[in-house]
Amino acid sequence: MSASRIDNENEYVCHGVTWAGGRPRLLLAPVPTGPLFAVEVMGGKIGLRTIGRERFCTGRFGFTDTFRVEPVPCSDRAQAGRGGQCALCAQQDEFRFAHQVHTGGYVSPALERYMAQPHWLYIATFAHGVSKVGTAAQPRKRSRLDEQGALMATFVARTQDGRTVRRLEDAITRGLGVVQQVRGAAKLAALISPGNLRQVEEAHAHTVQRSVELLADLGVETMVEGWQPPREGEGLRRIHPGVGRSLYPHDLREGEHGFTVEACLGSHALVRLTDPDDAVRYVLDLGVLKGHRLALGDYSSPATSVQTALF
Repeated sequence: MSASRIDNENEYVCHGVTWAGGRPRLLLAPVPTGPLFAVEVMGGKIGLRTIGRERFCTGRFGFTDTFRVEPVPCSDRAQAGRGGQCALCAQQDEFRFAHQVHTGGYVSPALERYMAQPHWLYIATFAHGVSKVGTAAQPRKRSRLDEQGALMATFVARTQDGRTVRRLEDAITRGLGVVQQVRGAAKLAALISPGNLRQVEEAHAHTVQRSVELLADLGVETMVEGWQPPREGEGLRRIHPGVGRSLYPHDLREGEHGFTVEACLGSHALVRLTDPDDAVRYVLDLGVLKGHRLALGDYSSPATSVQTALF
């Protein structure tokens, strides 16, 4: 899983951004075949060309042992159907039943073993002050939150299995109205003009307190534990005086692009196109590349002329 495996003559199906190694990387599947590998996001310049508008299957998750799942690329690199998978990968994907396991849906033996391990319940809050409730299996405790793109998050309970944690997740949604999903577009828009970090902290603390109180009322033992945001996201979490932010004005799903990533939260990146002393930075979502075919190389973004606000 290293950038040394890149061949500028090859094409790759992008599987999105992974934080599985503790830092943000683009996960790629070579075309026509080959194992998945990851390319570093931070530091050097990223140059890419998106090939066509079609979306391709991003494979499935397979169980590698009792407690872990790993991404498996589509063997045919087939065009995607509903949900981003081809029919064959969707049929073979046992993990897709994980979100319905607590409602009496089908559970394979492998998924049963996976769900039997400890899970965590968390509250995550984003740049616009909106919070969500979510769950993470023990091996994914850190990476699950890193990939969310939150400004702050807190674990509020640890359960012995995946069914229990999902019931608690639903209870918080019913009782407090805390959503279980925040759209990527909303996260992106909030990072262009993020609110005061103190206000986000207050909103997060309020939601955590209400969640802990509700769990206590249900007789659930809480386990409050803070999450440390990755250092790679610091440039997005805080405003730097004299540096303007703007939405990246080009569609990553077509054409050529080149930029240097200075910060990354989840799949969202703060990038510069030219000189480090330039007073303009752009915010974009690398997640929109998921399912698209790419070529990597010495590519540059089209000419850009936008007006930004200085903070």
